[in-house]
Amino acid sequence: MVTKLDDAKRQLIGERLADLLAFQKLILSNDQKLIDICPYEDVRSRLQNMLEDDRKNLGIIETVIVQYGIQSEPSRATHTFIQNFEQMMEGDEFTFYQKLIQHELMKHGQAMSGITIHKAAQKVGADIEVAITPLNTVNFEGRAHQEQLKGMLEQVGVREMTGMDADQGIWARVQDAVAALSGVAGSVITQNTKKEDLNIQTLIRLDHNKVNTIFTEIGATKDPQKLQEYFGQLYKDILAHAQAEEEVVYPRIRSFYGDENTQELYDEQAEWRPMLEEIKAIDPATNADLFRSKIKDLMDHLGDHIRQEESTLFAAIDRNCSREQKEQMATEFKEAKRKVQQEMAASV
Repeated sequence: MVTKLDDAKRQLIGERLADLLAFQKLILSNDQKLIDICPYEDVRSRLQNMLEDDRKNLGIIETVIVQYGIQSEPSRATHTFIQNFEQMMEGDEFTFYQKLIQHELMKHGQAMSGITIHKAAQKVGADIEVAITPLNTVNFEGRAHQEQLKGMLEQVGVREMTGMDADQGIWARVQDAVAALSGVAGSVITQNTKKEDLNIQTLIRLDHNKVNTIFTEIGATKDPQKLQEYFGQLYKDILAHAQAEEEVVYPRIRSFYGDENTQELYDEQAEWRPMLEEIKAIDPATNADLFRSKIKDLMDHLGDHIRQEESTLFAAIDRNCSREQKEQMATEFKEAKRKVQQEMAASV
């Protein structure tokens, strides 16, 4: 019996991440629409700051999805909501205040979706938590934006009704404090997760950490269903990672890492493919000992490869590549992985 590669829970989390990405793109579009029609300079300035945060957060969500390893399409409900929301925001029947209310509600929904995905990851697998950790930044900043939007709504609502500014009472000060606290917490996490700061070593190391976590999960369970689930993710992650390295990284490093060292990396990864197929053909429910033995062999091979990359290869990249070159490699590596993941999803 061939080990099953797809798990319904993981597929559903993938769909929720795709929904999150679709809503982030809608938020970005709506940020700009509100800026364009905003009649108040102070509010427009705050919205512009949010737009910059949301652009960065879009890059974080894209990275999280690639690290998660499952490419999905947004749900039909999300498509329907986005169409209806865009029509509503284009119309003239709502005032700026009313449109701002809808934007705050969407921000709230986005923040809750991110938190719910994180909670689901805690129930399904530690490797998912590793992959989606940067999502915490988006959740923190979404919470901060909510509080800022509430303060803007007070001002805009009072201005529309009276032509005067609202008094900044205790409620507004509480909002500002919560927004500042959330923003600080988010920015601390963001230090290492900004799209422009992700270099190739960071992305490769994230993949290594996730694979090591899956090996730990496999070693900690005797449940055949969980073994299938973990191996299914491991199989897809290793193949996507290896192909992306062979397409993007190894051709770039050969000139300074050396033909022999670079060929060794290619050869090691070539050994994994038949090993993965061999494990895939084993049913852990009926032959758990053989399954675990083959997993251990794979883990040993991967361990040597990971240690070489994170020591000598990473150091060579630092010595020979500029920051811009490392970031460009990261962008291309991420795109190569995305394409492999999309091909895998289409073949299911």
